Amino acid sequence: MSKKGKNNSNQGRTLRKRRIFSETFKQTRVKEIESGLVKVAEVSRLYKVHPSTVYNWLYRYSKTMVKGTIQVIQMESESHQKKLLLAQIKELEAALGRKQLALDYLEKLVSLASEEFGVDLKKNFATQSSITSTSSERKEDIK
Repeated sequence: MSKKGKNNSNQGRTLRKRRIFSETFKQTRVKEIESGLVKVAEVSRLYKVHPSTVYNWLYRYSKTMVKGTIQVIQMESESHQKKLLLAQIKELEAALGRKQLALDYLEKLVSLASEEFGVDLKKNFATQSSITSTSSERKEDIK
């Protein structure tokens, strides 16, 4: 009885034969994939080969696809947006540079005027503005 049970269970199974594809066949499939005529999944389905096997063919026979390389794909709008942002950064850096030049010029002007008049304008201006701000605060506190 155990012998019959074993025979019945193997009847539904068929052993898959080992298939060996020629180098020319593999190279042709790789060229088709690289040219965009077919996809890896289509080759896998057509020839009943696991997709990892097709990728192994690609790694072996492809001139462009090398194992371990990363391909970055972006939309054209993303690259356009990146260019716009880089241009905006360039403009802002230029504006910042102009403002820094103006600030340096004004600081030099104040120091030259201080030397000319013999008065430290920075110190006098800073104390006057702080006196003005404190006196206006006191007036508000009194009301």
